[in-house]
Amino acid sequence: MTGWLVIGAGGRLVRELCAPLPADLTIAVTRKGIDLSDPHAVGGALSELRPSVVANCAAWTDVDGAEGHESWALEVNGRASAWLGGGCARAGARLLHVSTDYVFSGIDADGRPCDEDAVPDLRTVYGHSKLVGERNVMTALPGSGIVVRTAWHYGTNGSSCVSTMAERAMNDTALCVVTDQIGQPIWTGDVAERLLLLDNSRARPGIHHATATGSTSSYELAREIYRLLGRAPGLVSPAAIGDLGCAAVRPAWSVLGHRRWAREGISPLWEWRSALREVLSAITASLASASALCAS
Repeated sequence: MTGWLVIGAGGRLVRELCAPLPADLTIAVTRKGIDLSDPHAVGGALSELRPSVVANCAAWTDVDGAEGHESWALEVNGRASAWLGGGCARAGARLLHVSTDYVFSGIDADGRPCDEDAVPDLRTVYGHSKLVGERNVMTALPGSGIVVRTAWHYGTNGSSCVSTMAERAMNDTALCVVTDQIGQPIWTGDVAERLLLLDNSRARPGIHHATATGSTSSYELAREIYRLLGRAPGLVSPAAIGDLGCAAVRPAWSVLGHRRWAREGISPLWEWRSALREVLSAITASLASASALCAS
């Protein structure tokens, strides 16, 4: 095989990433399909499949659950990346590793985007485990490893904060959303496009941020969705992060900088409102189809 091995099948991002790739040169597996905690299993799979590119989209993403299961989160998000990076190094494969904004706390934000080389500031087990994963990738593949941090992503299918907001809006249901959490909503199709561009451009190793430009609060995002769907934005009421009672601290400022796209000759992603307008109809169509199936 000389193509793509994509790990984390079943997730929103993997579906979008695999769609444009040639089916005969692409293998998508679940995290269990290749046991990332076993270096021998990882090395054996890569030696057998011989992919040219590996996209690691697998992760423990239960942010609150990780607080009580640190060792397991660290194994899935951290140590597994060491085995995968080492396997890619031996097989001569390029690794695109998906990470998160949670490597920054966003607690003491000064209003500026977090740059790609900003010093991480950890407040959660999840963020710590993902940072360990990033560092393991770059240690194993200093000349070819690429880390892509993303945040607030949503798909045209499946569950996400945007689909939840859209469903509530379609049903004219009131919704309470936090005002003090700022980020950059991004469609998973755009994240997938970035991964493809990074490979096609033969980008230099390092960290890139795949989030939309601009920024918004969760509250304003919900109000925009209600407005775009012709519902009353007044149905959305404000709340604070502290009111949620979450086990893990959420980054209050999840605004990431995009300086390195220009270094690779790649334009930044479009503004979050423009992307939302483009894909919201597909999200609502998916929700309506799912509702019809449940009713039948």
